Amino acid sequence: MKILVSFVLLCLVSRIQCDLNWWRTANVYQIYPRSFKDSDGDGIGDLNGITQMLPYLKDLGIDAFWMSPIFKSPMKDFGYDISDFRDIQPEYGTMEDFDRLLKTAHELDLRVILDFVPNHSSDEHEWFLKSVAGDPEYKDFYVWHPGKEDPANPQNRLPPSNWLSAFRGSAWKWHETRGEFYLHAFAYQQPDLNYRNEKVVEAMKNILRFWLEKGVDGFRIDAVPNLFEVEPIDGQYPDEVKSGYTDDPEESGYLYHNLTMDLPETVEMVYQWRDVFDEFSMNGNTRIMLTEAYSHIDILMQYYGNGVKNGSHAPFNFYMIMNLNNDSNAIDFHRNIQLWLDKLPSGSVANWVMGNHDQRRIGSRFGTHRIDLINMIIKTLPGISITYNGEEIGMTDVYISWEDSVDPAGCNSNPEIFDKFSRDPARTPFQWDSSTSAGFSVNPKPWLPVSPLYKEVNVKVQQSAPRSHLKIYRRLLQLRRTETLQKGSVETRTHGQNVLSITRRLPGRDTFITVANIGPKRESIDLREVFSGRLIFHIVSVDSKRRDGDVVMGPNLELAPYEAFILRGPVKI
Repeated sequence: MKILVSFVLLCLVSRIQCDLNWWRTANVYQIYPRSFKDSDGDGIGDLNGITQMLPYLKDLGIDAFWMSPIFKSPMKDFGYDISDFRDIQPEYGTMEDFDRLLKTAHELDLRVILDFVPNHSSDEHEWFLKSVAGDPEYKDFYVWHPGKEDPANPQNRLPPSNWLSAFRGSAWKWHETRGEFYLHAFAYQQPDLNYRNEKVVEAMKNILRFWLEKGVDGFRIDAVPNLFEVEPIDGQYPDEVKSGYTDDPEESGYLYHNLTMDLPETVEMVYQWRDVFDEFSMNGNTRIMLTEAYSHIDILMQYYGNGVKNGSHAPFNFYMIMNLNNDSNAIDFHRNIQLWLDKLPSGSVANWVMGNHDQRRIGSRFGTHRIDLINMIIKTLPGISITYNGEEIGMTDVYISWEDSVDPAGCNSNPEIFDKFSRDPARTPFQWDSSTSAGFSVNPKPWLPVSPLYKEVNVKVQQSAPRSHLKIYRRLLQLRRTETLQKGSVETRTHGQNVLSITRRLPGRDTFITVANIGPKRESIDLREVFSGRLIFHIVSVDSKRRDGDVVMGPNLELAPYEAFILRGPVKI
């Protein structure tokens, strides 16, 4: 039997005083505001709905919640196209509603994290309108270029380069009024800001300061790798080379984005933002920066800092999203866990992400039989844990027809392939109970269809069930508050191809061991490989025949397919 073992000593309490600032072991919960809770019956989630449900987050054991964009927007990309960075989208409420949400959250000891979208604005933003008009102050706020002459028609202009948008097609859009092309890494309604203009850099820092002064506890920063593009060579932007990943010339993956993503200047920009965050961090109350980047791990490690400058508190760890799927085994899980832990700079904090508003849901990607298993793995690893709303009850993707699709990533394709790109299936309304629209809204026709499974899969049902995903999730967050999980060492092992164990130890405290059979067959584990003392079943997955509190009889345990549990080794007194 092949055994992979990895051991990380997080903190020797007897010798080192660990800095446990709130964020270092935080349970962060992502809210997609449009789909969380509708308070006024228009079928769209809003700020007052979120405020209404904050006690639910507190009861779960959440430390901080991150809201996807709530700022004023034409909603071409559902808030990621911002027309006013300092105002609230009217569908979601008012600034007074936000202030009330922030006050209520802080009274409940919940921290509030907003979404910062720095790469672009809406094409309806005042800055862009002034840039179009040639206002000297804003002329170069965006990336403009006159384009190339069309050899076949001198009256026509061609895009400056072959660069592609993340939402299909050219990343360049001709603007008739200005008579130039502008760059848009995403939808054409999302023109890229020009970070080679210091006025842009300072303007965006001031946006951060505006909200930090209001008392928000941090930001998740969107699409960081896209901030910079190479500068023109002799006035022309060079083309990117083909990637070989797809034959579809309209798809973003058709090109290798080495000229438009992950440029060195991006990391330096992260360091500059950290300085802004630190202006507002005092008395142990860190304002946290989370950064989104699907980048190579060596680049992500630079985001943390360079030994002289500090950077992101938590560059999102998407490696388990990118590299794991329904066919992955324990060896794959172990490899991706250790990839991050082994690369982690000294003093930095790991983070674990398995789902978000851009990805299909865990229950759909890995199967509903693995929901507890995935949550147990993620929640017993050291550092920050991020949960996308609905993962705690095992929500799954909802099929959204071409006619009902609203996500530009899907709508910019065609009826034959839209489902490959659409993010709508994971953005459907939260399932609170079995009433109209799953308790999300009194409106029977919300902005996206509700899951047909909502009467069986919802918060109310799982709160009253003897055993449920929700109850297991709540217990996992309670477990994360123990000293062992907050300060202890971590050891990950594989036992054959399909069984993974995670052992958390701390001298003088109970030991906790997560055991997960990721595969479809019965497997066995010799517990002597990980622990020599008495063990008790502490938390077991929904379908397990074991019961919490049962004593483990003998060193050899057999696991049913997809079974997972957490064992407790009581400290010897």
